[in-house]
Amino acid sequence: MPTARLLPGAPVAERILADVAAGVTALRAAGTTPSLATILVGDDDASAGYIRIKQRQAAELGFDSPHVHLPATATQADLHRVITEFNTAPDVHGLLIQHPIPGHLDYDRALQTMDPDLDVDGMHPLNMGRLALGLPGPLPCTPAGIEALLAFHDVPVAGRDVVILGRGATLGRPLALLLTQKRPTANAAVTVVHTGVPDWATHTRRADILIAAAGVPGIVQPEHVRPGAVVIGGGVRYEGRRLLPDVDESCAEVAGAITPRVGGVGPTTVAMLFRNALDAARRATGHA
Repeated sequence: MPTARLLPGAPVAERILADVAAGVTALRAAGTTPSLATILVGDDDASAGYIRIKQRQAAELGFDSPHVHLPATATQADLHRVITEFNTAPDVHGLLIQHPIPGHLDYDRALQTMDPDLDVDGMHPLNMGRLALGLPGPLPCTPAGIEALLAFHDVPVAGRDVVILGRGATLGRPLALLLTQKRPTANAAVTVVHTGVPDWATHTRRADILIAAAGVPGIVQPEHVRPGAVVIGGGVRYEGRRLLPDVDESCAEVAGAITPRVGGVGPTTVAMLFRNALDAARRATGHA
């Protein structure tokens, strides 16, 4: 029987989004309507669904949400043209390129075309550099959401042994940078391991906090977890619309606390995206 305390993301996201809504109200009272622009390329149903969710959330929070949908046949130049138009639009404060994009297009090149101050995903190379140096800027959403989740659920992080399984640019690497920063909700001893390390489980079994970020379904089993440890499932893969998490549900029989299979890190990621969008609007209008 599962014994671990569950660490849901929904109440964390609700608190963050309540703060965002209050910030939007204040900006609108000062004469600025914050705006989060989105770009979708192609006709992937899942990507279109994610855009609809973000647009609905934007409307609920009081954001404008201009959107451009390019056909799957769009060229790199077509995509860059739309990005440039949003870069120079005075009423656009944040910009999101829905990933993935069709295979003939280069997402990294598109991302580098974006004004880094509009980057609500926090993934522009300049913003990753700001993170590495501890400078102000938009934070990658999933790592920031994980830090917020741990803090909300009163999981001590400072001084503890955190092991991240996965070194990807969107989660493992930026999360390691974030959790080593000198801050009460971070300041940890962080080890990053990955599937290229043959004995990676020897590291995960000593972790106070284990964060799975490999994108390999079921890679973390109970024997990889120190009894009583906190386990955060950050990595997922999709099979159609079916979510396949890194952390096997049976890990709840060993862990002291664990994120649920669905509704853990996901809601906090979306909330952080809107926090980044609000911060971008504040910077652009001198209300930071």
